[in-house]
Amino acid sequence: MPANTRQITRADLIPDADYAKQRKERRAALLPVKRLRRVELGPSATVYFECFDTMLFQVQEMLLTERGGEAQIQDELEAYNPLIPQGSELVATIMFEIDDPIRRANVLARLGGVEDCFFLQIGEEKARGVPEGDVERTREDGKASSVHFLRFPLTEAQIAVFRDPKTQIMMGCDHPTYSHLAGLSPATRAELARDFA
Repeated sequence: MPANTRQITRADLIPDADYAKQRKERRAALLPVKRLRRVELGPSATVYFECFDTMLFQVQEMLLTERGGEAQIQDELEAYNPLIPQGSELVATIMFEIDDPIRRANVLARLGGVEDCFFLQIGEEKARGVPEGDVERTREDGKASSVHFLRFPLTEAQIAVFRDPKTQIMMGCDHPTYSHLAGLSPATRAELARDFA
């Protein structure tokens, strides 16, 4: 399927009973891909770059665990299809993963507006993340959500630079209280480049 028209359809899904039998093998097969698509950004944030395969797995998991049957399918497709990159972008789920609830509350209280501060440094250029507009991720009291969904739209020139192995690619956040950069490994870059048309 062309990279600019990737969507999960009803035809991509298998019955829950079949999925339950294949679940362990599917998870094992997807794990190396998910590792390559995971970038630790500073001490608390993890960036998970999504793709068709990660979202298909997530939809099947939701259908299996929630057991909503046929009535649930359309809701899951509407929730997860927007997180599949469409050929000229990368799409990420960014999570602030802090086990201690008191520390987590303190950190998130200082991160209001962080959803507007993520970027990809592609050579000399920054491609800013665009937050999904479905839910406001910073509350009125300034506390940030622990989960953010962002698109990183890239120009054709930026995609060409991204694919050049001589160019350094960094994932970054420039929020005043959470300023961090993380380099993308060559293997991660190669995996993410598969998202481009």
